[in-house]
Amino acid sequence: MSEIKVIITGTPGAGKTTAIAAISEVPPVRTDTATTDELADVKSETTVAMDFGELTLEDGQKVFLYGTPGQQRFEFMWKILVQGGLGLIVLVDCTRADPIADMGMYLDNFADFVAETGAVIGLVKRDVNDTPAVDDFYQALSQRGLMFPVLEVDVREQGDVSLMIEALVSLLEFA
Repeated sequence: MSEIKVIITGTPGAGKTTAIAAISEVPPVRTDTATTDELADVKSETTVAMDFGELTLEDGQKVFLYGTPGQQRFEFMWKILVQGGLGLIVLVDCTRADPIADMGMYLDNFADFVAETGAVIGLVKRDVNDTPAVDDFYQALSQRGLMFPVLEVDVREQGDVSLMIEALVSLLEFA
């Protein structure tokens, strides 16, 4: 049985913790603390180190899921968490002012890792705001010379989280 490590990142409130909780076979490890900065208006707690969960794929592969802190000030944790990682899932909150710029910020910060592995873009909160269009995200990726799957997902749904993981594994198997 092999083991793979998947990193989930995105803005604060995008659903990293929720996604891991939705699919993990074990109780997730969370490192949340009270929010003390400008995020306090949006959420009461935020991840400061990582979230962790695990699941087993149908073929027996063990998947370890690591959720990053969302704030860029915790970038040092991003560099630690990607070590030995198979790939990246970027959750993009479509209710924010500029979701495409948010996606770009994470792709820029994880550029070295993504160049060696791959990524899947998960568009969240599309039931609240369905713009920009999915094609706009593909166009933004294309302008960067990247071609990654872009999926509309509800991170509360185990099947949607599973779809992102399966898309990432498939992408990397055929790379």
